[in-house]
Amino acid sequence: MRYRWSVPILLGLAVYAAGAHAGDPGAGRKKAIQCQTCHGLDGLSKIPEAPNLAGQPEIYLRKALTDYKTGARRNEMMSVVAPSLSEADIDDLASYFSSIRIEVTPP
Repeated sequence: MRYRWSVPILLGLAVYAAGAHAGDPGAGRKKAIQCQTCHGLDGLSKIPEAPNLAGQPEIYLRKALTDYKTGARRNEMMSVVAPSLSEADIDDLASYFSSIRIEVTPP
């Protein structure tokens, strides 16, 4: 029982962290036009080398874009595109692509 206080605090921190970078999916959709050649405006890859972005967790997308921007993660195309993204651009794009709902059905 001595850890009873930790659950509400951890939940509060999780909610704060999730909202700390809340992007605008509508703005992200407009910004995603530059992504559509490879990833598609619908977040479904148009070329084999590009991953699907639709439905990916927002926190993952934000981290990946930030890593491409800083050079911590490298890819020939993303190394050209990502450095020009602002933090707001990254938040908006991550919010947009994570908001796309996909359905997976068995073959």
